[in-house]
Amino acid sequence: MRIAVFTLLFSFPALAAQDPAKPPQESAPGQPKPSQAVAPGTVDPLKIAKPNAETKPPKSAVDNSAYILGAEDQINVFVYQGQEFTGSHMIRPDGKITINLLGDVQASGLTPEGLAASIKEKVKSYVNDPDVSVAVLAVKSKKYFINGEVNRPGEYTLVVATRVFTALVNAGGFKDFANQKKITIIHENNKRDYFNYKQVLAGKKLEQNIWVQPGDIIVVK
Repeated sequence: MRIAVFTLLFSFPALAAQDPAKPPQESAPGQPKPSQAVAPGTVDPLKIAKPNAETKPPKSAVDNSAYILGAEDQINVFVYQGQEFTGSHMIRPDGKITINLLGDVQASGLTPEGLAASIKEKVKSYVNDPDVSVAVLAVKSKKYFINGEVNRPGEYTLVVATRVFTALVNAGGFKDFANQKKITIIHENNKRDYFNYKQVLAGKKLEQNIWVQPGDIIVVK
């Protein structure tokens, strides 16, 4: 009898190695069990809850509570608890951006803070009490132009509210033969305003120092 048992164990070493009293081997910690495997096409909640490696959002180039987003602005959406939602976007001509898992989100017409609040509501379907921020990386939607007898003519971004006097200072001042007393501001609706730099510099008729609007062309002859 002893010889028969020995022969059986020798012939089937796998049976000898297995301890009947030992429970079946479990999956490694953090890995789904075979019965809990994530079905194809579904979102793995373990991944969604994973924080970003970068724990600080980029610095915004504008006042997030006041600036109004527009088409072509470049922004960054940062969700601390969900790297799947984090990324940089350029706002499309239709005013929207597309965020992974969320689809199209309206951005144009909102402040960065307003957009962050909108995205937060959508992310709540995946993350409990998410921390969301939106930063403007580059202003592309709001521009004005200065042409003519200034030292730095060209295109300027309207990052903050700017008056005509300040805009001209930003352009590096005037060339030698510039007419500083009759500067023309052409608006997008073709309406025109006129600006006398000398008067405003002397503190007179300050009402002509109007706010520059997106699309304005300031002409110095």
